[in-house]
Amino acid sequence: MTLSEEIISAKGVTKVYSDNGVPVPALRGVDLTIRRGEFTALVGPSGSGKTTLLNIISGLDIPSEGEVWLNGNLLSGMSGRELSDFRRDSIGFIFQAYNLIPVLTVEENIEYVMLLQEVPKQERRHRVSNILRTIGMADFENRLPTQLSGGQQQRVAVARAMVSEPAIILADEPTANLDSATSGALLDMMRTLNQDTGMTFVFSTHDGSVMERARRLIILKDGRIDSDTSRE
Repeated sequence: MTLSEEIISAKGVTKVYSDNGVPVPALRGVDLTIRRGEFTALVGPSGSGKTTLLNIISGLDIPSEGEVWLNGNLLSGMSGRELSDFRRDSIGFIFQAYNLIPVLTVEENIEYVMLLQEVPKQERRHRVSNILRTIGMADFENRLPTQLSGGQQQRVAVARAMVSEPAIILADEPTANLDSATSGALLDMMRTLNQDTGMTFVFSTHDGSVMERARRLIILKDGRIDSDTSRE
């Protein structure tokens, strides 16, 4: 797979929060470029700024200073509705808490974003069927989240994030609630999907198993990029 154009560009990104009127810097002038098809981990201790950076990249938070371009779009140039629609169509989110809708079946959870995108029913069912086979859960479409193990729920969350064919997958501590064997299997599945589809993955994590599999490792410290290493 050949990496080509930039999909994420952050320039001079600073984020300062207020704690009872006291400024608390979370990011200090971060410059970052991620190219389409990369499999990248943002790592660092608590307070290093990795989750803040992921939230700003996704448009869930806004920088105090600086600019973020995602898939050729300047996030700060969008209205609230435009940004919401852009996130729906361009970003797949994976959270450590899974965030599945408990009253919906596996199939309904996976197709939910496509419903919002008004994808025709036949196409939705086709995509859901294909991705359930990909994640090894072809016979689970009618189960509720409570009938699944933690690893199975996270597989469904990964499928939901990918099935709408977004430009990028952003994952915040996606393995935090999983045992090591389940975590490793899930990460191997995501890396294979990355290789097969060219979809871009960016993780915020402190999990060593994610770091081992990442092709690019960006270490944050005190709100700055401390090191940036690419590897095969």
